[in-house]
Amino acid sequence: MSAVGVLAGALALAASGAGGESNNAAAGNSKKSGGLPQGSEPVHLNPADFSTKIDNRYWPMRPGSRWVYREGDMEGTKERVVVKVTNKTKKVANGITARVIRDTVSEGGVPVEITDDWYAQDKRGNIWYLGEYVTNYKNGKVVDHAGSFEAGVDGAQPGIAMPANPRPGLSYRQEYYKGEAEDKAAVITVGEEQVEVPFGYFKKGILMTRDLVPTEPKVQELKFYAPGVGPLLSMHTDGPGGRAALVRYTPGK
Repeated sequence: MSAVGVLAGALALAASGAGGESNNAAAGNSKKSGGLPQGSEPVHLNPADFSTKIDNRYWPMRPGSRWVYREGDMEGTKERVVVKVTNKTKKVANGITARVIRDTVSEGGVPVEITDDWYAQDKRGNIWYLGEYVTNYKNGKVVDHAGSFEAGVDGAQPGIAMPANPRPGLSYRQEYYKGEAEDKAAVITVGEEQVEVPFGYFKKGILMTRDLVPTEPKVQELKFYAPGVGPLLSMHTDGPGGRAALVRYTPGK
C-alpha cells in the first residue's frame, strides 16, 4: 500500500506510544536509546571519530546529491524544497568538521528559507546533526536568521539525524538548543511499509520514524526513508497536515 494507506496504522502506533516513551523513561532506558543522546543531556564527542564522508544506507550524502520535494498542506500552501549536498565543510564550535547541506525552500520561485545544515558521520555509522545557519525571507528579501544554532555554542547540543542501525523502538534526540530546537525522534517500523511518491514506488527496507517537538506538543511528523535514496516522504499528522514528497533524486558521484 502507499504511505497514505499506512497512515492509519502509523497513527495507531503513535497513539499507543510505540517508540515514544516519556522523557524520563527515554533517558533511563539504554535499550531503547541504544546509547544515542536523549533530551538535554550533554555529549562529549571526539572529532577524530567523525568524517564528512556520509554513507549511511538510509541517508547517503555524497557531494552533488540532490533531492527535490513538493510540499503542501490542506490550507493551500505549495512549496518546492531542494536539498543539495555541497562540497563545502564547516568546523563547528565543538571541534567536529561537518558536511554542509544546502536546503532551499521556495514558493512560486521566490525564496522563503535557505538553510545550511551541518552533518557528520561517526565511526559506527550514525549521522549527527551539528546545527544550521538559517536565512529567512519575506517577499524575496532577507528578514532574519532566526532558528540558527551551532553545537557547542550557548549550550546547544548535537543530535542524531539517522542512526547507524535503526530498529523499532529506538529513540534519540535530533537537536537541542533550549527553547528553540528540541526535536526528538523514534523508529516506528523497518521493512514493513510501502511508499509511493512522484519519484517512484518503494517497497523494500522502508524505514518509518516519528518526530516530536517537546516545545510544541501537538506537532507530530512521520517520515519515510528508502535505502540508497534517503528521505522519501514526510507527513504532519497535526494541524493542516503538511506533506513533502520526493519528486526527483540525483545521486552524487
